[in-house]
Amino acid sequence: MLAKGAYEVGASHYPFMIVLHTGFFVSLLIEVLFFSGQFTPHYIWLILFLLLQMLRVWCLVSLGSFWNTKIIILPGANVVAKGPYSFIRHPNYLVVCLEIAVLPLMFQAYFTAICFTILNFIILSIRIPLEEKALKEGTNYTAYLERNNVKQP
Repeated sequence: MLAKGAYEVGASHYPFMIVLHTGFFVSLLIEVLFFSGQFTPHYIWLILFLLLQMLRVWCLVSLGSFWNTKIIILPGANVVAKGPYSFIRHPNYLVVCLEIAVLPLMFQAYFTAICFTILNFIILSIRIPLEEKALKEGTNYTAYLERNNVKQP
C-alpha cells in the first residue's frame, strides 16, 4: 500500500499496542501457569474463541490488501463496505476486544481478562478516533457514512 502512495497515521501509539499485546500473552501465560492452575479450557469459551477467529478471517478476507495492523490510508480509496464492514464500522477491533476477554476466561485467568480489557479500551479510545479522522480526510469515508445513514460523533 505504501508503494501505491499510502501513508501511516498514528505511528506514535503503535509501539504501545505492541507492548499491550505482548504483555497480554505474557500475563496470560504467567497467570495460567502460576496462579489459576486451570490448564484445560472451558469449552464454552473455546467455542466462542473459535467463532471469533472465524469472524477475524471474515474481516481479513473482506479487507483484502487493505488489511494492516497499522493505520495505513490510501488517498482517494473507497472504504471497504462488504462483509462484516457492511454491519459495523470496526469489526476487527470488536474481535480483538472480545478475544482479549475470552482467551483468559477460557483458562480462568481473571486478572489478565480484566486488566488487558481495560488497557485495550484505553488504546482503542486513542486509535479509533485517529483512524476515523484519517479515513474521513483521505478516503470516501464521509460519503460512505452519509450514504448509510451512520451517525457520526
